[in-house]
Amino acid sequence: MIHRVKTTLAMAMLSSFLAAAGGFAADSASSKQISTDDADFVKAAASGGMMEVQLGKTAQQKASNSQVKEFGRRMQTDHSRANDQLKKIAAKKSIKLPTQLEEEQKSTVDKLSNLKGAEFDREYMNTMVDDHKEDVKKFQQEADNGKDADVKKFAKDHVPILKKHLELAEQTQKKISQGGK
Repeated sequence: MIHRVKTTLAMAMLSSFLAAAGGFAADSASSKQISTDDADFVKAAASGGMMEVQLGKTAQQKASNSQVKEFGRRMQTDHSRANDQLKKIAAKKSIKLPTQLEEEQKSTVDKLSNLKGAEFDREYMNTMVDDHKEDVKKFQQEADNGKDADVKKFAKDHVPILKKHLELAEQTQKKISQGGK
């Protein structure tokens, strides 16, 4: 009788341990579904994309140069599309995306929103060149080193788009610095 109680108790303990271990493994797997670096990239890309959309709208309203207005329209369109893709990835990976700009981004938006005409054109394009240089680096790094296949593919797919944005920003910046309309 004592042997049966010990065996039953041992089996119950083993069963509890295996259930707990199985739960731990499942929790571990879900928490490792995406690395912190990949999740941080998604959040930063979403926040940066929000800023691009907001500044693109501002450019369409405040720019005096038609090429700057057109560039702003393209930023709004392309980055809205990218943000929609990021939202799907974030939902799939249970990543909470920012709903507001980071302080530095908000400061940039506020600064540019207070400018108009040629001064806006110049500062906006300077910002776009600098921002897209940084974006190309970050997206290329994620495309090369990311762990999550979906996030890595998103980054890889957007590197050529961001390089094109940078090229257009540099061309537009050069034209307006030379006084071109």
